[in-house]
Amino acid sequence: MERNKPKEIRYDLLGAKVVENLQKRHFDAYYCQTKEDALKKAIELIPEDDVVSWGGSVSIDEIGLLNYVKENRQVIDRDSAKSPEERVHLMRQSLLCDTFLMSTNSMTEDGVLVNIDGNGNRVAALCYGPKSVVMIVGVNKVCKTLDDAISRARNIAAPINIQRFNDLKTPCYLKGSCANCKSTESICTQVVITRISRPVSKIKIVVVGEDLGF
Repeated sequence: MERNKPKEIRYDLLGAKVVENLQKRHFDAYYCQTKEDALKKAIELIPEDDVVSWGGSVSIDEIGLLNYVKENRQVIDRDSAKSPEERVHLMRQSLLCDTFLMSTNSMTEDGVLVNIDGNGNRVAALCYGPKSVVMIVGVNKVCKTLDDAISRARNIAAPINIQRFNDLKTPCYLKGSCANCKSTESICTQVVITRISRPVSKIKIVVVGEDLGF
């Protein structure tokens, strides 16, 4: 597919650079121009007999990966829980799945990931537990520096993400802007910076030349 729009050209150039830098940090990294190509690549990265789970991610849903694994893999789905207690149990189980699906809140041009979390289950899976982590990341989440990436996670991703939860009345939910709150309902309790994939290739990142997620 020919990509000749200025934004597409920029995304292709930047995406290739980011993938190269991610690989230097021992991530398995791939660049796909479109959502359709990203879905194909992600499926290739998930063995057929793997048990799959995921964290809250709009990106994996936008490329169709969430529906695919629900229909074609054994999954641990916290949204299938019939009680809050069962939901917590499933979230804990997901930390020992074979493949965990997620995105990242932001990423630097030189391949450092920044993730912000409320309960901590998503960043816990990123750091330790599942055998493999597959990330879907739109180039729109790439930032120049680490400070820029942290700022994006706090001031763009979190205030948008909170709007999905009608029961959480944090300042960013009410005002649309981060107030650096200390609310018990804060979705910014954990901020995790990932510099390197350890073990090597545990974290597999599909960088996509389209806007995905928040």
